[in-house]
Amino acid sequence: MVGHLSQLNKNPIIHPESANAFMKVLVSSTEGWDSHVMRVVEVEPSGYTPRHQHPWPHINYCIQGEGELMIAGVLHSFVEGSYAFVPQDTLHQFKNLGSSTLKFICIVPTIGHK
Repeated sequence: MVGHLSQLNKNPIIHPESANAFMKVLVSSTEGWDSHVMRVVEVEPSGYTPRHQHPWPHINYCIQGEGELMIAGVLHSFVEGSYAFVPQDTLHQFKNLGSSTLKFICIVPTIGHK
């Protein structure tokens, strides 16, 4: 299976503490990966994901833009080429601090994909 990011549906992240954040699903059980889901999160300028935590970890890799990632109250610069592991049950949030869209890969266990 081969696809292109531009051909995927851009679904808004619906949460009262989120703004201008969207998700595209690249690989999931639909493509045969039953245990995990690979997504791209797109955060528009001045946007952010909700400040939240959950009982599963996730892996992130920044493919475009600049922002910050808060993990357990500590702010980290997050730019193209940055990667992060967010442990389970850890408060975290992504914010776009740049003038272009922040895009990052997010891989979670299937239970973590909504």
